[in-house]
Amino acid sequence: MGVDLGSKTIGLALSDLSFTVATPLETIRRVKFTADANRMLELIAQHGIGGLVIGLPLNMDGSEGPSAQSARAFIRNFAKLSPLPLAFWDERLSTAAVTRTLLEADTSRARRAEVVDKMAAAYILQGALERMRNL
Repeated sequence: MGVDLGSKTIGLALSDLSFTVATPLETIRRVKFTADANRMLELIAQHGIGGLVIGLPLNMDGSEGPSAQSARAFIRNFAKLSPLPLAFWDERLSTAAVTRTLLEADTSRARRAEVVDKMAAAYILQGALERMRNL
């Protein structure tokens, strides 16, 4: 499962069984950690997830700022609830790339806001899948 942790939403994506294609799944509106984590755990159980690829929002120079620290803190707490393997993936410019694609597809502003987070999660997961395939 690909995870794009934002301050207001969590975008989620799934891989197919052959680990070839990432597909957007859901955007969770963030409330509190427990509610957010419980929804993720429900989806993990429902879809038989074997691991998580978490987008790590690094600064352009590769350093970790407040967003990266927040993502690490969320995952540190989530890891206490789930035994799944976790991997961080550099997500720099993932939302920008997805937004550009949606603009090129002439997607309305309302529709972009609705899908950008789960599509960013798919973008993050797709990058990790391609890296694994090339190893």
